[in-house]
Amino acid sequence: MVNRKPYQLVSREWKKEDTTFEIKGVCIGKDLVMIAGPCAVENREQIFTISEYLSKLNIKFLRGGAYKPRTSPYSFQGLKTEGLQLLREAGDKYGLAVVSEIMGLDKIEEFCEYADILQVGTRNMQNYPLLKGLGKSGKPVLLKRGMSSTIEEWLLAAEYIISSGNDRVILCERGIRTFETATRNTIDIAAIPLVKLLSHLPVILDPSQGTGLRDLVKPISLAAIAAGADGLIIEVHNQPEEALSDGDQSLYLDQFSDLLPNLRAQAHLRKKHFDFEASYEFSNLS
Repeated sequence: MVNRKPYQLVSREWKKEDTTFEIKGVCIGKDLVMIAGPCAVENREQIFTISEYLSKLNIKFLRGGAYKPRTSPYSFQGLKTEGLQLLREAGDKYGLAVVSEIMGLDKIEEFCEYADILQVGTRNMQNYPLLKGLGKSGKPVLLKRGMSSTIEEWLLAAEYIISSGNDRVILCERGIRTFETATRNTIDIAAIPLVKLLSHLPVILDPSQGTGLRDLVKPISLAAIAAGADGLIIEVHNQPEEALSDGDQSLYLDQFSDLLPNLRAQAHLRKKHFDFEASYEFSNLS
């Protein structure tokens, strides 16, 4: 059968079975993957406190921004190389895979040294030289949807990576820009089951960036799993009110702990494995 989709390697017509690959004992695309951590690495104490907390919950993936693409040039831009080094050090100490956003083609070598999954943010979804470079990097890529991008454009961006030699791609819905201002973005829940029909790649959701409000993270996370998402990437902070970046959308530690049993129940209905340690004794970390 001729594949008439503009994206070829990404499509179900090319590959019927789901793409899966394993990192830190988690089978991405099969198990429910949870990626958590602060929006930005701010200092050693912050990232080590959050990493210890996640490890005690048996979460395997640590997110954190080292290079921060900010709308205002006066906002916190991240610790850059120092932030990557702190992520790697914390990840190694607590057995966590590191996920961080890469900003440009010139940073691939540095990110390959420190990160386990290279994240492409919404602003770079159509940075084609970067996508081609990531296709040659051999590292798993988390590709966020552009804030004003169609699903076809998003899948074509993934096609750039796969056609360059790297099929370990995770798609991430993070909300799109609409006329609505009550939330940071508008979560496109329908995109999750639609992309699962169109593509064999795993699809996760970012409810933190998608809504911009911590009180919406739980219901949107549950809705995403019910809709077919293969996982979540959630912002968690030990002191959100003092965060240098996006504190309003970051969960407190106890909020994140309380969310996990609900996610496991939802994952069970989907026949997805989600393993975490149900421990709530984190008073010394808060």
